[in-house]
Amino acid sequence: MKKDTAGAIAAALLQINAIKLSPANLFTWASGWRSPIYCDNRRVLSHPGVRGQVRDAFVELVRAKYPAAEVVAGVATGAIAHGVLVAEALGLPFIYVRSAAKGHGLENLIEGEYAAGQKVVVIEDLISTGGSSLAAVEALRSAGLDVMGMVAIFTYAFQTAEANFEAAGVALDTLSDYPTLIELAREEGYVREEDLEVLNKWRKNPAGL
Repeated sequence: MKKDTAGAIAAALLQINAIKLSPANLFTWASGWRSPIYCDNRRVLSHPGVRGQVRDAFVELVRAKYPAAEVVAGVATGAIAHGVLVAEALGLPFIYVRSAAKGHGLENLIEGEYAAGQKVVVIEDLISTGGSSLAAVEALRSAGLDVMGMVAIFTYAFQTAEANFEAAGVALDTLSDYPTLIELAREEGYVREEDLEVLNKWRKNPAGL
């Protein structure tokens, strides 16, 4: 994504508290990792201006990189609404991938109508290690869909995530990223200069704090 877009998205996420930075009082993730940042992109949906900004950035990216896309897929649950908005703007069908197959009815893992061989672009809200995102890609591939790539709102830019996407052969583009966010946060006074060491150290070794 273009640098000016990445900065604008990062600024918007900070302004609506979708991203919170707390180097002095670390957050604890479900994984048990201690982190100086917490990202909740669901908050974007509650702010019409930012919601539209994210949608338009996604649409621009998909049109530029995946003009042949025939279907938009969202990753449950955080990217379903964003995926619907993008599909609507592009005039494309929408499907979504569950985190696990339903335990009743048709026991679907993928919801919606699709056909094997269709070209799909996947919408995600947040990339950490990439595990759950790539599991969704594998489900789509197993169903016979041609996954062209994934686009996400934000990535922590962990080296392990980059390696995982490369190993899976999945192209990943994001609207903004951790390095852009931290530089903006420093410039705008969201964090102090002395906090930068913790913030930069954490991205290189997220399990180490």
